[in-house]
Amino acid sequence: MVVVRADPAPPVEPGSEATAAGPGPEQARAGEQDRGAQQRGPDTRLLGAFVAVAEELHFTRAAARLYVAQQALSRDVRRLERELGVELFLRTTRQVTLTPDGERLLPYARRVLQAQDELLAACAPAARPLLVDLNSPGLIGHRILDEARARIPDRELMARYESGLTGAAAKLLDGRLDASFGRYAGLDADLRARLAQQPVRFEPMAILLPADHPLAELEHVPLGALAGERVYAGAGNPGTREWTDLAQRLFAGRGVAVAPPVPLAIGVDEFRRVMAKNRMPVLAVRDFPAIPDTILRPLVDPVPLSPLSLVWRHGLKHPALDALRAAATALANAEGWLFLPQGAWLPPEDRLAMGCGSSDAR
Repeated sequence: MVVVRADPAPPVEPGSEATAAGPGPEQARAGEQDRGAQQRGPDTRLLGAFVAVAEELHFTRAAARLYVAQQALSRDVRRLERELGVELFLRTTRQVTLTPDGERLLPYARRVLQAQDELLAACAPAARPLLVDLNSPGLIGHRILDEARARIPDRELMARYESGLTGAAAKLLDGRLDASFGRYAGLDADLRARLAQQPVRFEPMAILLPADHPLAELEHVPLGALAGERVYAGAGNPGTREWTDLAQRLFAGRGVAVAPPVPLAIGVDEFRRVMAKNRMPVLAVRDFPAIPDTILRPLVDPVPLSPLSLVWRHGLKHPALDALRAAATALANAEGWLFLPQGAWLPPEDRLAMGCGSSDAR
């Protein structure tokens, strides 16, 4: 019986022939590729070619199954044999059969390919939930998330709470979060370069006061009335640096101090206890959730704005992210969230980031 290799040896191309002094450049490069493959394991594409031929025992049928040319399939099988250093098939003029080495490889190759399929399925955008950071419970992000869930009920969007965009940014970049809300211009430039954003809302700011604070009697609190006060704005919390920075810009030249750090309060009960103990006003937004024993009053003269963006990492593709962006757009359009009131306060860099020019902050 005459035994023939799965393919005839390829013709020698000019400049690639071996000489007495050693292999030609093309052969040398192939040898380097083979040595690299031996160190890291064979390419799953080559294993797929091997499994198709092993199951069909016919190169033409296997090539048709994989939608590749027979010559390309034969080349992949040869490369796999070369990388592994074994013969995988015997082909005669009448049939193709597996060698003992090919029979040993087949179950392992199938398991590798199955594991790859499972990995890809687990990571597929349609298969995994979208992890959405809402900063804190009760803020406007909840409305957007609810609207997105209604738009795409067959997908899962999971809420997370990181308290601030600065704290969420690292998790956005390494995939532990998919989207967050916050002040995009308050991030460092290197972070902004790797994150995408969609302006969502200019949130009017407010002041949260102890119920018996003298300013609580006012319906609206002028910024000037805060002169001499120490206002808590997340100082010392590394996750909310963009919020503290916004407060420092707002209070500069107005006689208002940013309060020093206090222990980070998690949950309504702890927040209420720490606030009662320290009795400091807290910088907030007008939609801040109600806290017992406190009064939320809008800030005016001028009305300061907190610029809110939806933020995600560049290149992320997920049907639930599309739904989240569409929900934010719909709500912003319906409720005028991106309308910039005349005379409102907003830092110049935030105006640029939100797409409304570079007028000076007031």
